[in-house]
Amino acid sequence: MKFLCLSEALTEGASLGFEHDGIRVFAVRRDAKVYVYKNRCPHRGVPLEWQPDQFLDPSASLIQCATHAALFLIESGECVAGPCAGKFLTALECREDNQGIWMTPEESEDDV
Repeated sequence: MKFLCLSEALTEGASLGFEHDGIRVFAVRRDAKVYVYKNRCPHRGVPLEWQPDQFLDPSASLIQCATHAALFLIESGECVAGPCAGKFLTALECREDNQGIWMTPEESEDDV
């Protein structure tokens, strides 16, 4: 497991970007749960954020690709609007404990 950040650094309804071993990832906290994805749009393979740590749409209810405005569900990474509808972001396993937020660098088996 790779350490990402202290728990308090990722507030409710917020997102943060990270880079570990040359792999760009981001984390989102929603309903007190943390989700971690590779920072790569399935449509063009480009990073998702429009500014550092800005991965969410204006309502903070969906992940949004800055390049072509594709929208993804936070809980599953599924694209629900845009040119890659039906595709998924690459989810990474993560956990949170009293030390902070951790991720497993390899892809989870549930990736589509």
